[in-house]
Amino acid sequence: MRVFVAGATGAVGRQLVPQLVAAGHQVIAGTRSESKFDALAALGAQPVAVDGLDAAAVGEAVAHAEPDAIIHQMTALTGGSDLKHFDRTFAATNRLRTTGTDNLLAAARAAGVRRFVAQSFAGWPNVWTAGPGITEDDPFDEHPPKHQRESLAAIKHVERAVLEAPLEGVVLRFGLFYGPGASEDMVELIRKRRMPIVGSGDGIWSMTHVADAAGASVAALTHGSGVYNVVDDDPAPVRDIFTTLAEVTGAKKPPRVPVWLARLMAGEVGVSLLTQEHGVSNAKAKRELQWAPQWASWRDGFRSGMADTHPASAR
Repeated sequence: MRVFVAGATGAVGRQLVPQLVAAGHQVIAGTRSESKFDALAALGAQPVAVDGLDAAAVGEAVAHAEPDAIIHQMTALTGGSDLKHFDRTFAATNRLRTTGTDNLLAAARAAGVRRFVAQSFAGWPNVWTAGPGITEDDPFDEHPPKHQRESLAAIKHVERAVLEAPLEGVVLRFGLFYGPGASEDMVELIRKRRMPIVGSGDGIWSMTHVADAAGASVAALTHGSGVYNVVDDDPAPVRDIFTTLAEVTGAKKPPRVPVWLARLMAGEVGVSLLTQEHGVSNAKAKRELQWAPQWASWRDGFRSGMADTHPASAR
């Protein structure tokens, strides 16, 4: 299958391209920077320079590639995260989830692409009342914190646009990414003791290793339709995740702060993410995509790779 990967040099894209090649697919790898061409070619892909926000450029690139399928992994998740002003942090990614998605879908329709796989997110967008083990049938939160509204609207847009398009659409809702290219900011915050446990740390996070996100994307080329939660098997309290991350990277234990202080530091978004988020079920993805995470638990994923990828600083 000829596969056009939009966002081929992001944290997921760098894992996805070699997995696609290994599975026998011909990969046309889109990136905004020609300086990354050699690295993509070394992975076995045909690189092409394209800005996802440039409709004409996207249309030309897809038409020239003549792909059977498109995988949309375009994000702009670089630099630190300001939870207090969440939408400001994700503004560029939100544009890629709205305008970028529309550009890719228009190009797909014009080129006769039959299958389209897109990245979304599971966890905080869902209502807190859904309970543990959030499924694809649980609704999104209609009243998110003020500074998360634009990001939720962008997630809704990419899902609605893909699922309503006249092609075979698949949406993959990933959990919190970790692994090469995805963990550095969190590790640095843990080391600087700027990622505290808020209150009792009861928020439940579902994690996704970037290699597992890539694996699910490969599976979605030939299996399933609709929406899937792509997370590991071990949703866990934030306090456990932060404490384990500190242990495996040689950092001091995370500090604890009361909710009222966290609200001043990180706003309503930060408090809700750290104290109220619920875990996500991956049962549908396992069943219909015939996929299973290589890292069934983030605990094993952390211990296997984090210490090597992020060696402890000298103290």
